[in-house]
Amino acid sequence: MKFPGQRKSKHYFPVDARDPLTNELNPVIRPKNIHITGIDQTLVDIEAKVDDDFIARHGLRKGNSMLIDDAAAHALYEELKGKALVTNEFAGGTIGNTLHNYSTLADDRSVLFGVMSRNILIGSYAYRYLSATSSRVDLNHLEPVDGPIGRCFTLISQCGERTFAISKGAMDKLTPGFIDKTLVQSGAALVLTAYLMRAGDDPITDAAMTAIAYAKEVGVPVVLTLGTRFLIEEDPQWWQEFINDHVDVLAMNEEEAEALTGKRDILLACEQTLEWCDLVLCTAGPAGLYMAGYSSDEVKRPTSHTLLPGSIPEFNQYEFSRPMRKEDCEQPLKVFSHIAPFMGGPEKIRNTNGAGDGALSALLHDMAANFYHKKNLPTSSKHRYDGLCYSSFSQICKYANRVSYEVLAQHSPRLSRALPEREDSLEEAYWER
Repeated sequence: MKFPGQRKSKHYFPVDARDPLTNELNPVIRPKNIHITGIDQTLVDIEAKVDDDFIARHGLRKGNSMLIDDAAAHALYEELKGKALVTNEFAGGTIGNTLHNYSTLADDRSVLFGVMSRNILIGSYAYRYLSATSSRVDLNHLEPVDGPIGRCFTLISQCGERTFAISKGAMDKLTPGFIDKTLVQSGAALVLTAYLMRAGDDPITDAAMTAIAYAKEVGVPVVLTLGTRFLIEEDPQWWQEFINDHVDVLAMNEEEAEALTGKRDILLACEQTLEWCDLVLCTAGPAGLYMAGYSSDEVKRPTSHTLLPGSIPEFNQYEFSRPMRKEDCEQPLKVFSHIAPFMGGPEKIRNTNGAGDGALSALLHDMAANFYHKKNLPTSSKHRYDGLCYSSFSQICKYANRVSYEVLAQHSPRLSRALPEREDSLEEAYWER
């Protein structure tokens, strides 16, 4: 486990130099390993620049998102490749991206539950998905299926309008029998996407509910990311009840927050969401990133940063507190934090898809670090009360914000490497302390 944020190792596990002659008398205790688990619709994102005739010829509606069958997807892909119109192909899926980024940041194991084509050909969609996924993501528990995994075509017109064609393939065919109870219950978190709850007659919804039941049995945090505002605004009350019954940590953007709560103001939307879950991460585009959650009044820590105005005056006054589950707080206190985009945002935004997934992977890293630390050093003063995360609201905001920046500045939603050991933006004096 590589610990989150730009810190020095001495802040975590300070050790003295060991004498090789006494090593046998004082054997080193090997750290207990940890992991997180997630369920996703395995798919590949295919981006291409096309003209309006191409869109009309394939029966698509410009600017809309449509489901297409396998035959239509094959014909579409063949023409795109034959005319060299494809600009990018990425392994996709919200949870797949998040787990990949988590494993890249933490240099640690994550486990993905989903489906994968039984027969994989070099250059196929399934091959591209596997080859673009971190080796630290455990794919051994994917369910083999006949046929292709999902494909999402993003067709960009000359005017910049985006048209989406989605072929589900077998991506929703995951069955409950392929959810490993032991892995879920021994993990630091279970991560899901709202799309899993809207799979129609396919079994992936039952698989997700099975995993949630396993996690809730032993208190493993259930983390849900909302996929799109259109999915939420169909029935916001259903989602409110679902989150209240099953979810501990919620990740969303400002549009999804409004669809869920009916509140346009992000702070008020986050405050409302805390009635249904314990911790909220909300990305807000150029406005930056917000977090909201609970801490116990007797352990709250005031910030040393400037107090911020808003619909909740001086809302960040206790942002140096660590997030806790509401049920673990003797006197629950709502805590909020905000951070503006790192370095004002990238000079050129190359990709907006995946920035929220990147922020969530940073939060999961911090949650997993807390689980790891507690498992290996249970008597540490760090754990005199039950924290949901290792770091403070403020520190997690910084870390999530930094990861989002990295994703925005590249084409792929998946990180190719962890964050740099030393930030160029930090003065040299920081590292000399």
